[in-house]
Amino acid sequence: MPKECILVVDDEEDILELVRFNLSREGYAVLTAPTGEKAVDMARERRPDLIVLDLMLPGIDGLEAARILKTHAETRSIPIVMLTAKGEEPDVVAGLELGADDYVVKPFSPRILLARIRAVLRRRHNHAQPASEVVRIHNLTIHSGRREVLVDDKPVHLTFTEFGILHYLAQRPGWVFTRTQIVDTVRGNDYFVTDRSVDVQIAGLRKKLGPSGGLIETVRGVGYRFRE
Repeated sequence: MPKECILVVDDEEDILELVRFNLSREGYAVLTAPTGEKAVDMARERRPDLIVLDLMLPGIDGLEAARILKTHAETRSIPIVMLTAKGEEPDVVAGLELGADDYVVKPFSPRILLARIRAVLRRRHNHAQPASEVVRIHNLTIHSGRREVLVDDKPVHLTFTEFGILHYLAQRPGWVFTRTQIVDTVRGNDYFVTDRSVDVQIAGLRKKLGPSGGLIETVRGVGYRFRE
């Protein structure tokens, strides 16, 4: 059976070829782009199943390309795995805030990159829920099949990860979940857990929910819960 299509974005030809070769050997269909502008155009036209996105690109950089992709409805749901140089923690945090699903540090092992890609694709498939499942709590309506959130019957656009966190917490109001539990459930237990990455996602989620963001409560020293 044909596997998923992956778009690889990097301005270094040797890295593009290395990643393309390893992905193709695993049976994936591979598209490549040397610039952020080209990546955005190809993503809109071809709708890949996942994007491997370098942050240091000529023209618009990887963060700006990710912002554009996450802004438009036709590309918003495409998972992004960022490639970043060591010591670029601010860029990693910024990428996670924009909705990137994972990151791999350069120089990288092709085997680790493949494992991360498989994990992101697996989590995406595992998150598919029955179309009829709807959670209604307070002034929120969460439709898991459509990945749709309404606040006072008005749509709120969330990233893939933000939606997963909200849906997870809202299903069990009053329960307290640690940051590790949240990441293990939403991203999978092979994701590198940091307090900062979870806090960034929660902060972005609260901001998008407006006044309803207060329904997500911080339990000091433990984690988060959704208000009963």
